[in-house]
Amino acid sequence: MANLLIIGAGGVSQVATYKAAANCDVFSKITLASRTKSKCDKIAKFIKERLGVEIQTAQIDADDTDAVASLIKKTGAEILLNVALPYQDLTLMDACVKAKINYIDTANYEHPDTAKFEYKLQWAKDDEFKKAGVLGLLGSGFDPGVTNVFCAYAQQYLFDEIHYIDILDCNAGDHGYAFATNFNPEINLREVSANGRYWKKTHNSTNERKTNWKNDEWVETKPMEIGFKWNYPEIGVKDSYLLYHEELESLSKNIKGLKQIRFFMTFGQSYLTHMKCLENVGMLRIDEVEHNGVKIVPIQFLKTLLPDPASLGARTKGKTNIGCVIRGVKDGKEKQIYIYNVCDHEECYAQTGAQGVSYTTGVPAMIGAKMIALGKWSGKGVFNMEEFDAKPFMDELNKQGLPWKIIEMKPGESYKVGEI
Repeated sequence: MANLLIIGAGGVSQVATYKAAANCDVFSKITLASRTKSKCDKIAKFIKERLGVEIQTAQIDADDTDAVASLIKKTGAEILLNVALPYQDLTLMDACVKAKINYIDTANYEHPDTAKFEYKLQWAKDDEFKKAGVLGLLGSGFDPGVTNVFCAYAQQYLFDEIHYIDILDCNAGDHGYAFATNFNPEINLREVSANGRYWKKTHNSTNERKTNWKNDEWVETKPMEIGFKWNYPEIGVKDSYLLYHEELESLSKNIKGLKQIRFFMTFGQSYLTHMKCLENVGMLRIDEVEHNGVKIVPIQFLKTLLPDPASLGARTKGKTNIGCVIRGVKDGKEKQIYIYNVCDHEECYAQTGAQGVSYTTGVPAMIGAKMIALGKWSGKGVFNMEEFDAKPFMDELNKQGLPWKIIEMKPGESYKVGEI
């Protein structure tokens, strides 16, 4: 039985906390904390009414390492699940080292003033976690997270060697707004408007666990430069565009024999048109500007104007499909599979009060905590998801509401039905 501290109170937190409460045989005590305690209280009330499980709540500034360490000591927590903002990953990791408890997050660290996504600063804490005798688990969401585990499962159980991976993320949900984002607008718009990037093996490629964006393994593209129409199982044809996503960084190091890995996400033309207009007028800027004598950050002001992603659940209809097309060799023969999950927004909301994007991130966050609580994943230091045995996590996905499927494809087969 584990004592779990969850920090953050958005849609992902609602799902992760609900699922932890539904696994109260594993989590004997759950404390939910955020800057705004009333949000925690609202989630706790929802869970008490649905599941009859008591959730403790607290107020915390996740940017204050000492305050978080004090809260850990006060609650007696053994595991900290970070579902706050990626800006706060480092302070929360430091708190876990100080308090000597295990750490989990769902997305890599981002500096609030620099639109850059990499594991460098989190990986650099490996020695600190080893000295503290605790585990830091990075990226236990869906992508990153489940997609890493899909690749690990393929490497450990289905292939002798993997050569090509395409990660494909489709959200076919409709929330009815002219423009809104399905998770934190500031994070979402920074990610989508950035240059794309994918990894391709060269004669200089190594398996060293380091970040070097200037080497010739990383191919950089302009935003939305590469795209195609892909026929997603159980959903249909959607426009899909190449983005950089953080799991590429760890998977390119940890999947042996890899020759290329890419990430694609679906976007409708209306979304892209709105985003481009906002970018053109400066609303996606992350630096300060002066307005009527007051300094503001345009993208943060935009976040205030847009609908709160946590409010989209009751409005969203449709499904998500997130998965990996993996090609390699088994028993001397070429092999290719498509491994994926399909999630229904309305079913997610009916169960947890949150839409599918929050659900597909929050469920794996809880499963990562469960893997550590049960000792199925253990170690000292900082790890990515694919560095552990994938099977127990895959089994939990089926039990916890994210069942996966595998399609055996012909080597070289594609579900691409056209260019954009």
